[in-house]
Amino acid sequence: MSAPPITVLAALPEEEAAIRAAVRMPDLAALGEGRAVAAATDAEALCELLADPAVSDPIYDLPRPLTAETVRAWIEACEGERARGEGLLVLTRDPAGELVSYSKFTIWPQRSSGELAGATRADRQSQGQGSAGAFRAFGWMFETLGVRLIGLTAALDNIRSARLIDAAGFTRMGERESVRPDGSVRRSLYWEMTRDAWRRR
Repeated sequence: MSAPPITVLAALPEEEAAIRAAVRMPDLAALGEGRAVAAATDAEALCELLADPAVSDPIYDLPRPLTAETVRAWIEACEGERARGEGLLVLTRDPAGELVSYSKFTIWPQRSSGELAGATRADRQSQGQGSAGAFRAFGWMFETLGVRLIGLTAALDNIRSARLIDAAGFTRMGERESVRPDGSVRRSLYWEMTRDAWRRR
């Protein structure tokens, strides 16, 4: 399960309220074409995307086992997070309507902080599209959702994600334990970046 960043920030009440409002009614335009908040009707397509181990294996917080039912329940849980202003599940489709990626935004409004997880369809990986999308998502979290801090994790052997996060300018802060939905623990690399650092990069 997602855990808030190690660095603790305290949001003023008006800042917290603004972040919650931005999450509840997200403006996805800056994320690019084809983005939409996931709905229960997307469960089968999302399950098909995640069925590929090249997509899902590096992600610790996905529902297991991956079935249309567990993915539908996950989408519904994410919709509950959105209603509270604490999370978003966003899907990306290509011009033909095929699902090509997902992004899971977890937000702690009271701490002006967030986390991003996600994956791209295997045939779209290593083409620069995932990196470009991740960079847009980081900027969107800072500038549109209004958080001041992002924390990220990646499995110790997830070299591709580690390179992307390093290239984005995040600061490595050692390792932390990431808890899977089944309660098992994965040791992860850990990074943070502040909004001020993002704007200076």
